[in-house]
Amino acid sequence: MSIELGPFRFPIDATVIAGVGLWSLALYLGFSPIGDWVIEQLNRWFNFAERSLYISEEEFEKTRPAREAQNAFYASVFSIIPFLAVGALCSYGVEVSLGKSWAISVGILACIGCGIYELGRRDGQI
Repeated sequence: MSIELGPFRFPIDATVIAGVGLWSLALYLGFSPIGDWVIEQLNRWFNFAERSLYISEEEFEKTRPAREAQNAFYASVFSIIPFLAVGALCSYGVEVSLGKSWAISVGILACIGCGIYELGRRDGQI
């Protein structure tokens, strides 16, 4: 499968996308406190950056709740990017050492293990 953007053609392998996605999900589940911290920092930065766009204080305060909700959504979506990068490295490491099919298999095992760990971690917080 390949994507064509103008004169450029980018080959995309479905097993690579699946492996990176599985590893990213496993890392996101396994390191959820870090994910929450990333969301909080991005939300703070988005709110700070958007404040600099307004000249008048009353205009800023009038639309504040809607903008803060939108920034929280964007922060949640963009918090996935570091986990995608590290997931790509983990998937690549498994592909190099064990082979392409193992990247998906070990990614599934990592998702199951990290999901069980996250359930136990949340149960222990109560």
